[in-house]
Amino acid sequence: MIEVAKTTDPVRLHFLKGLLEAADIQVFVFEGGSPWPGAFPARLMVPEAEADMARRLIREVET
Repeated sequence: MIEVAKTTDPVRLHFLKGLLEAADIQVFVFEGGSPWPGAFPARLMVPEAEADMARRLIREVET
C-alpha cells in the first residue's frame, strides 16, 4: 500500500476517493482515529501497482 494523498479536509478526501474509484483504482482510507473530524490527517492509500496512475489523476485535478 502506498500513500497518494494526506489531508485534514473531509471534502477533499471524499472528492479524491471518488475520483480514484471512478478510475477503477482500489482506494483505502486510513483515518487519524480522532473523534473530531479533521483533527488528524486521513491518508488515501492505493496498491503499489496503481500508485503512479493515482498520483497522476490527483495532480491533474489539483492543477
